[in-house]
Amino acid sequence: MDDKIHVLIADDHAIVRQGLRQILSETEDLIVAGEADDGVEALQLARQQEWNVFLLDVSMPNRNGIDTLKQLKKEFPRLPVLILSMHPEEQYAVRALKAGASGYLTKQSAPEQLVTAIRQVAGGRKYVSPTVAMQLADAIANDSEQPLHELLSDREYEVLKLIATGKTLTQIAEELNLAVATISTFRARILNKLGLSSTAELIRYGLENGLS
Repeated sequence: MDDKIHVLIADDHAIVRQGLRQILSETEDLIVAGEADDGVEALQLARQQEWNVFLLDVSMPNRNGIDTLKQLKKEFPRLPVLILSMHPEEQYAVRALKAGASGYLTKQSAPEQLVTAIRQVAGGRKYVSPTVAMQLADAIANDSEQPLHELLSDREYEVLKLIATGKTLTQIAEELNLAVATISTFRARILNKLGLSSTAELIRYGLENGLS
Protein backbone atom coordinates (compact mmCIF):
# COMPACT_ATOMS: atom_id res chain seq x y z
CA MET A 1 0.00 0.00 0.00
CA ASP A 2 1.30 3.47 -0.95
CA ASP A 3 1.40 6.48 1.35
CA LYS A 4 -2.12 7.57 0.46
CA ILE A 5 -5.08 6.89 2.73
CA HIS A 6 -7.10 4.15 1.03
CA VAL A 7 -10.81 4.60 1.76
CA LEU A 8 -13.71 2.21 1.16
CA ILE A 9 -17.15 3.80 0.84
CA ALA A 10 -20.10 1.62 1.87
CA ASP A 11 -23.45 3.23 1.05
CA ASP A 12 -26.48 1.87 -0.79
CA HIS A 13 -27.06 5.09 -2.75
CA ALA A 14 -24.89 5.37 -5.88
CA ILE A 15 -25.32 9.14 -6.02
CA VAL A 16 -24.00 9.48 -2.46
CA ARG A 17 -20.96 7.32 -3.27
CA GLN A 18 -20.32 9.42 -6.37
CA GLY A 19 -20.50 12.64 -4.37
CA LEU A 20 -18.13 11.31 -1.71
CA ARG A 21 -15.71 10.08 -4.38
CA GLN A 22 -15.74 13.57 -5.95
CA ILE A 23 -15.01 15.24 -2.59
CA LEU A 24 -12.12 12.91 -1.79
CA SER A 25 -10.68 13.11 -5.33
CA GLU A 26 -9.91 16.77 -4.67
CA THR A 27 -7.38 15.85 -1.97
CA GLU A 28 -3.87 14.60 -2.62
CA ASP A 29 -3.60 12.14 0.26
CA LEU A 30 -7.01 10.40 0.07
CA ILE A 31 -8.08 7.84 -2.50
CA VAL A 32 -11.37 5.95 -2.84
CA ALA A 33 -10.03 2.45 -3.50
CA GLY A 34 -13.37 0.64 -3.40
CA GLU A 35 -17.14 0.92 -3.02
CA ALA A 36 -19.86 -1.32 -1.56
CA ASP A 37 -23.63 -0.92 -1.74
CA ASP A 38 -24.43 -2.98 1.35
CA GLY A 39 -22.88 -4.41 4.50
CA VAL A 40 -22.34 -7.88 3.06
CA GLU A 41 -20.27 -6.54 0.15
CA ALA A 42 -18.36 -4.26 2.52
CA LEU A 43 -17.30 -7.25 4.63
CA GLN A 44 -16.26 -9.18 1.52
CA LEU A 45 -14.04 -6.30 0.38
CA ALA A 46 -12.58 -5.93 3.87
CA ARG A 47 -11.37 -9.53 3.66
CA GLN A 48 -9.83 -9.13 0.22
CA GLN A 49 -7.30 -6.37 0.81
CA GLU A 50 -5.93 -3.90 3.35
CA TRP A 51 -7.73 -0.61 4.00
CA ASN A 52 -6.86 2.54 5.92
CA VAL A 53 -10.42 3.75 6.61
CA PHE A 54 -13.94 2.41 6.13
CA LEU A 55 -16.61 5.05 5.50
CA LEU A 56 -19.84 3.32 6.51
CA ASP A 57 -23.51 4.30 6.21
CA VAL A 58 -25.89 3.28 9.01
CA SER A 59 -28.95 2.37 6.94
CA MET A 60 -28.12 -0.27 4.32
CA PRO A 61 -29.96 -3.35 3.01
CA ASN A 62 -28.98 -6.95 3.86
CA ARG A 63 -26.77 -5.90 6.77
CA ASN A 64 -27.04 -2.49 8.40
CA GLY A 65 -24.11 -0.28 9.30
CA ILE A 66 -24.04 -1.05 13.02
CA ASP A 67 -24.11 -4.82 12.43
CA THR A 68 -21.41 -4.46 9.77
CA LEU A 69 -19.35 -2.28 12.11
CA LYS A 70 -19.47 -4.89 14.88
CA GLN A 71 -18.35 -7.65 12.51
CA LEU A 72 -15.58 -5.48 11.08
CA LYS A 73 -14.24 -4.71 14.56
CA LYS A 74 -14.38 -8.41 15.43
CA GLU A 75 -12.33 -9.42 12.37
CA PHE A 76 -10.22 -6.26 11.99
CA PRO A 77 -10.06 -4.61 15.41
CA ARG A 78 -7.52 -1.99 14.32
CA LEU A 79 -9.42 -0.87 11.20
CA PRO A 80 -10.73 2.71 11.63
CA VAL A 81 -14.43 2.92 10.77
CA LEU A 82 -16.05 6.31 10.28
CA ILE A 83 -19.85 6.31 10.33
CA LEU A 84 -21.48 8.73 7.88
CA SER A 85 -25.24 8.83 8.25
CA MET A 86 -28.34 10.80 7.37
CA HIS A 87 -29.56 10.24 10.94
CA PRO A 88 -29.01 13.08 13.43
CA GLU A 89 -26.16 12.60 15.87
CA GLU A 90 -28.49 12.21 18.85
CA GLN A 91 -30.07 9.11 17.30
CA TYR A 92 -27.06 6.95 16.49
CA ALA A 93 -23.72 8.56 17.35
CA VAL A 94 -23.20 7.25 20.89
CA ARG A 95 -24.52 3.81 19.89
CA ALA A 96 -22.07 3.68 16.95
CA LEU A 97 -19.10 4.78 19.05
CA LYS A 98 -19.91 2.20 21.71
CA ALA A 99 -19.97 -0.43 18.95
CA GLY A 100 -16.42 0.48 17.95
CA ALA A 101 -16.68 3.33 15.43
CA SER A 102 -13.76 5.76 15.33
CA GLY A 103 -16.07 8.66 14.54
CA TYR A 104 -19.54 9.75 13.47
CA LEU A 105 -20.59 12.36 10.92
CA THR A 106 -23.95 13.29 9.46
CA LYS A 107 -24.34 13.63 5.70
CA GLN A 108 -25.11 17.30 6.26
CA SER A 109 -21.50 17.87 7.37
CA ALA A 110 -19.25 20.15 5.32
CA PRO A 111 -16.83 18.42 2.90
CA GLU A 112 -13.84 19.83 4.80
CA GLN A 113 -15.16 18.25 7.99
CA LEU A 114 -15.35 14.87 6.26
CA VAL A 115 -11.76 15.11 4.99
CA THR A 116 -10.53 16.14 8.44
CA ALA A 117 -12.40 13.25 10.06
CA ILE A 118 -10.96 10.67 7.65
CA ARG A 119 -7.40 11.91 8.21
CA GLN A 120 -7.91 11.94 11.97
CA VAL A 121 -9.26 8.38 12.28
CA ALA A 122 -6.64 7.12 9.80
CA GLY A 123 -4.05 8.46 12.24
CA GLY A 124 -5.48 6.35 15.04
CA ARG A 125 -7.51 9.06 16.75
CA LYS A 126 -11.25 9.43 17.35
CA TYR A 127 -13.35 12.04 15.60
CA VAL A 128 -16.44 13.42 17.33
CA SER A 129 -18.21 16.75 17.06
CA PRO A 130 -18.63 18.89 20.20
CA THR A 131 -22.29 17.78 20.28
CA VAL A 132 -21.36 14.09 20.30
CA ALA A 133 -18.63 14.68 22.89
CA MET A 134 -21.25 16.20 25.16
CA GLN A 135 -23.60 13.27 24.55
CA LEU A 136 -20.84 10.81 25.47
CA ALA A 137 -20.14 12.72 28.67
CA ASP A 138 -23.85 12.74 29.52
CA ALA A 139 -24.14 9.02 28.73
CA ILE A 140 -21.34 8.24 31.17
CA ALA A 141 -22.67 10.56 33.87
CA ASN A 142 -26.28 9.44 33.55
CA ASP A 143 -25.80 5.79 32.69
CA SER A 144 -28.24 4.71 35.38
CA GLU A 145 -30.84 7.17 34.09
CA GLN A 146 -30.65 6.31 30.39
CA PRO A 147 -33.94 6.19 28.44
CA LEU A 148 -35.54 2.79 28.03
CA HIS A 149 -34.84 2.60 24.29
CA GLU A 150 -31.11 2.59 25.04
CA LEU A 151 -31.66 -0.91 26.46
CA LEU A 152 -32.78 -2.20 23.05
CA SER A 153 -30.46 -4.15 20.79
CA ASP A 154 -29.28 -2.32 17.68
CA ARG A 155 -31.74 -4.21 15.47
CA GLU A 156 -34.63 -3.58 17.90
CA TYR A 157 -33.70 0.10 17.97
CA GLU A 158 -33.72 0.20 14.17
CA VAL A 159 -37.16 -1.45 14.04
CA LEU A 160 -38.49 0.95 16.68
CA LYS A 161 -37.34 3.94 14.65
CA LEU A 162 -39.10 2.61 11.55
CA ILE A 163 -42.30 1.88 13.50
CA ALA A 164 -42.14 5.41 14.90
CA THR A 165 -42.23 6.80 11.35
CA GLY A 166 -45.54 5.00 10.79
CA LYS A 167 -44.29 2.17 8.59
CA THR A 168 -46.12 -1.15 8.67
CA LEU A 169 -44.45 -4.41 9.66
CA THR A 170 -44.55 -5.49 6.01
CA GLN A 171 -42.85 -2.29 4.87
CA ILE A 172 -40.20 -2.65 7.56
CA ALA A 173 -39.61 -6.29 6.60
CA GLU A 174 -39.07 -5.28 2.97
CA GLU A 175 -36.72 -2.43 3.90
CA LEU A 176 -34.59 -4.61 6.20
CA ASN A 177 -34.83 -7.69 3.96
CA LEU A 178 -36.27 -9.77 6.81
CA ALA A 179 -39.41 -11.90 7.20
CA VAL A 180 -42.56 -10.21 8.50
CA ALA A 181 -42.67 -12.78 11.30
CA THR A 182 -39.17 -11.72 12.38
CA ILE A 183 -40.20 -8.06 12.48
CA SER A 184 -43.28 -9.06 14.50
CA THR A 185 -40.99 -10.80 17.00
CA PHE A 186 -38.81 -7.69 17.27
CA ARG A 187 -41.95 -5.58 17.82
CA ALA A 188 -43.05 -7.88 20.65
CA ARG A 189 -39.62 -7.63 22.31
CA ILE A 190 -39.64 -3.83 21.98
CA LEU A 191 -43.11 -3.58 23.53
CA ASN A 192 -41.98 -5.76 26.42
CA LYS A 193 -38.76 -3.82 27.07
CA LEU A 194 -40.48 -0.44 26.88
CA GLY A 195 -43.49 -1.55 28.91
CA LEU A 196 -45.91 -0.61 26.14
CA SER A 197 -48.87 -2.49 24.70
CA SER A 198 -49.57 -1.32 21.14
CA THR A 199 -48.09 0.04 17.94
CA ALA A 200 -49.82 3.34 18.59
CA GLU A 201 -47.96 3.63 21.91
CA LEU A 202 -44.68 2.82 20.14
CA ILE A 203 -45.32 5.59 17.63
CA ARG A 204 -46.11 8.04 20.43
CA TYR A 205 -42.98 6.95 22.34
CA GLY A 206 -40.91 7.51 19.20
CA LEU A 207 -42.33 11.00 18.74
CA GLU A 208 -41.78 11.93 22.38
CA ASN A 209 -38.17 10.73 22.26
CA GLY A 210 -37.23 12.20 18.88
CA LEU A 211 -36.86 8.85 17.15
CA SER A 212 -39.11 9.46 14.14
